[in-house]
Amino acid sequence: MFLKASSAAIISLASMVPSVVLADSHDNSPPSTDSINQVSVIDEIVVTGTRSGANSRLLPMTVSVVNEDRLTERGEPNILPTLTQDVPGMFVTQRGVLGYSVSTGGSGGIKMRGIGGSPNTDVLVLIDGLPQYAGLYGHPVADNYQTMLAERVEVVRGPASMYYGSNAMGGVVNIITHQLEKDTVITNVHAQGGSYKTFDAGVSNQFRKRKFSSAAGYNYCRTDGHRPNMEFQEHNGFLRLGYDFSEHWRLGGSGNIAYFSTHNPGTVSAPIEESQFDILRGMAAVSLENKYSQSRFPTSGAVRFYYNGGKHEINDGHAHGAPAPTQVYNHTDLMTGMSAYQVLKFFKGNRTTFGFDYQYFGGHAWNSLIANGNETDIIDKKQSEVAGYVDFHQQIVSWLALDAGIRLGNHSEAGFNYAPQGGLSFILSRDAQIKALVSRGYRNPTIRELYMYKPANKELNPVSLWNYELSYRQYLIQRRMRLGLNVFYLHSDDNIETQMVNGRPLNVNTGELKNTGFEAEVNYRIWRGLHVGTNYSFLHMENPTLAAPEHKFNLSVGYHHDRFRVGSSLQCISGLYTALATKETPAVKEGFVLWNANASVRVWRELWTNVKVDNLLGQEYEINAGFPMPKTTVMAGFNWTF
Repeated sequence: MFLKASSAAIISLASMVPSVVLADSHDNSPPSTDSINQVSVIDEIVVTGTRSGANSRLLPMTVSVVNEDRLTERGEPNILPTLTQDVPGMFVTQRGVLGYSVSTGGSGGIKMRGIGGSPNTDVLVLIDGLPQYAGLYGHPVADNYQTMLAERVEVVRGPASMYYGSNAMGGVVNIITHQLEKDTVITNVHAQGGSYKTFDAGVSNQFRKRKFSSAAGYNYCRTDGHRPNMEFQEHNGFLRLGYDFSEHWRLGGSGNIAYFSTHNPGTVSAPIEESQFDILRGMAAVSLENKYSQSRFPTSGAVRFYYNGGKHEINDGHAHGAPAPTQVYNHTDLMTGMSAYQVLKFFKGNRTTFGFDYQYFGGHAWNSLIANGNETDIIDKKQSEVAGYVDFHQQIVSWLALDAGIRLGNHSEAGFNYAPQGGLSFILSRDAQIKALVSRGYRNPTIRELYMYKPANKELNPVSLWNYELSYRQYLIQRRMRLGLNVFYLHSDDNIETQMVNGRPLNVNTGELKNTGFEAEVNYRIWRGLHVGTNYSFLHMENPTLAAPEHKFNLSVGYHHDRFRVGSSLQCISGLYTALATKETPAVKEGFVLWNANASVRVWRELWTNVKVDNLLGQEYEINAGFPMPKTTVMAGFNWTF
């Protein structure tokens, strides 16, 4: 069935007018007819693997970059569906048209090369380099990561604990927000609606005048969902302000707030009624940045203070015919801290980064009776972590660069930990390079694992992972084609699992993961406006995990014209575990093909009408066991920039 669907989709795709490439990496140049999904230049500057901007060809790790044009092209309110499609080795679970939710039946779990917990605690999400996750549970809240926030997204495929510490064991997703460098005003208004009474609308503004800059936006989306009791709605707003004291010093502040309400319908075989999740999340940060590029010893750095937290109220609902629950779950959580770094260039070809991080996080959880509001405490716990790191980068000769660094940290309960990293970059020519990387990632046990619910175990150790990676990049056909290949081996131990010990469930450090695989990507700009791109990842797991497909393939074509844009993509997934084997039941694997298409027409200046169709083949498939995904869905609307 999988092969038949694949063949039919490819034949249908080939018969279409070509459209826009959906490539893995994109440049960060201003939008133009030919800039969307354009093949990146080899000296692309990235910040996620370095804390400050650095030439991507000289970094030993693999960083995928997706820019704003690509993120907004298909009208996804959230960044994660686009990243799932465009970043090899990355997969994010879904269960409906909109919304990820949390707790039982939630989705939005991120897997990078098979690494990522349930809930996801092994891939770290950042906004402008600052960590974003719930303080009690240690996982990101996927519904927070709205497209309107992002100027671009940088994804580190593999451990990044040397720079970012715990929870960056599997990789990092860094959402970089809007920041104009030239005086201008840009306003965008969009709205779309379609299947299952789904609606999405928002407005944003970017402004810069001399030394002052700002970016602000608001977005609202909602849906009835494709199953009963699957409604979702979200309000999301953000604000960023900046002031340049001089060409060397910049003060910035940012914040965003999100409220979403969602329902868990349960599995098809065990539906749930009256389940409701009300989540309020907020984030605020202030930073002071410096940059002296023309001094005797060029340097740049920043000091940042941040806070993020939330309030969750969860009614788990009840099965049909069963009594309604008598209490609801509540919690408040926080993560606050400080991050400082300074990059120094002591001599030619050198970049040395010194950094310091402090975090204080935790929260309070309780149950409250619906009848009278009486409360019963579950946990009220805070923890802290302090760490310092240094990263030494040196271009030894014109064709060889060395990178070596180490992070030393201490957690208030898990104790001392370290994260070394070392790599080489071989510059074979202007258009070709080979990189080799060895790195260690880790994550500390969460408060949930240590203290909450029956499996809690106060004796847990941190989880550790070693990564070995070799990559190759090549530009061909006058640099219109980009080829990328990666091979990797990951080995983690002390993984935290729940097992039966002395007749009761207990979280224990046990077992190990050994994942091997390779990733390939080819992006070809055939001629002006016409692009083709594909990426493929293969993952072999000695110990299978959920939501980590063995094969993941994406093919995209597109054409951009001054008056219209058309695009289409084909994603093939196979070997996706939705249920692992037990003594009573066999494992369940899923395979499916998703064919999506989109088109836009410019009706006046920068006012575009658009339509998109997802799952044109009407595939029946599941990503979370018992939660069938929607069949064909249609959305239409407009996007106006002025």
